[in-house]
Amino acid sequence: MCVAIPARVERLEDNAVAIVSIEGVAKPVSTALLDDVAVGDHLLVHAGYALEKLSAEEAGRTLALMAEAGMLGAPGDTAEGAP
Repeated sequence: MCVAIPARVERLEDNAVAIVSIEGVAKPVSTALLDDVAVGDHLLVHAGYALEKLSAEEAGRTLALMAEAGMLGAPGDTAEGAP
């Protein structure tokens, strides 16, 4: 089973790469599959690729459900707090 996780864009780099925050950890991901990615956007990320944009509310709900299922820490447990 493959799982994609919501992540917040912290900064944009050259060559369609964004640095995103996943549970307080910065990771580079490819944004080549999406148009108009901006700092602050929430993206659904799998295997180093951003697959789609999410609203902040949808990202928060998904992260909360993943935490409830034991897949992540509880919301607010990270250095960044909510998504």
